[in-house]
Amino acid sequence: MPIVTTKDWDAGAGRLTRHEGVEFSGLDLCETDLAGVEFDGCTFRDARFNCSRQTDVAYLNCTFLNCNFFDATFENCKAVGSHFERCTFDITTIDGGDWSFTSLIRADLGSATLTGVRLRETDLTGARIRNGTLRACDLSGATLTAADLTGCDLRGSDLSALNPTETEIRNALITADQATTIAMALGLQIRD
Repeated sequence: MPIVTTKDWDAGAGRLTRHEGVEFSGLDLCETDLAGVEFDGCTFRDARFNCSRQTDVAYLNCTFLNCNFFDATFENCKAVGSHFERCTFDITTIDGGDWSFTSLIRADLGSATLTGVRLRETDLTGARIRNGTLRACDLSGATLTAADLTGCDLRGSDLSALNPTETEIRNALITADQATTIAMALGLQIRD
């Protein structure tokens, strides 16, 4: 697997629109704008995406280890099948796009805002999304075991995979339709 550093990126690798099977080590993309770039099967180790703005970027089956996404913005991006480990997402914004089949185990997304994101079958086991925002997200088939959604804004999101006995949801903000879904998951019968 070829290794690319910030020096290599600045020397020309950053002008490529497709990267496959590349390891990016210590890559500094702070305050960088990326659009229409595809990364396939790449590894990002100790990369900094702080304050970057990314539009229509695809991270397919990528691995992110100890990366920082402080104040990063993702618009209509894909991260399908990607794995995030020991990454920080402070005030990250993800608007639209497809993050299905990703692994965000124990991720702290409490200050992140996710709106209209497809998160089908995403592994959010033990994720801390306390007081965070997951609005109008497709969470069908997502694993939410031991996740903390306390005070989270979940309005408009698909909560069909939510088991309220395995996920902390106290004070979460939901709609009446979502309350019905949760009640049914608890085995309650709803009648007028």
